[in-house]
Amino acid sequence: MTPMEIGGSINMIGYALATLGPALGVAWIFASVINGTARQPEARGAMMGTAFIGMAVVEALAIIGIALAFVLN
Repeated sequence: MTPMEIGGSINMIGYALATLGPALGVAWIFASVINGTARQPEARGAMMGTAFIGMAVVEALAIIGIALAFVLN
């Protein structure tokens, strides 16, 4: 096996580990919204809007990560 054959696998392993960050980020965002809604139900609308914007930013980082994993391959 040459180093070039191993290189693609290492990129994908790195991306697989990098997906843990966005997954935890989305989980923490919505856990905070659920906690906030339990404390102040009337503020649910404002919190959900902010949560969706935060989720979009976190998922954009995941998409950039997979693009870089394929570009650097």
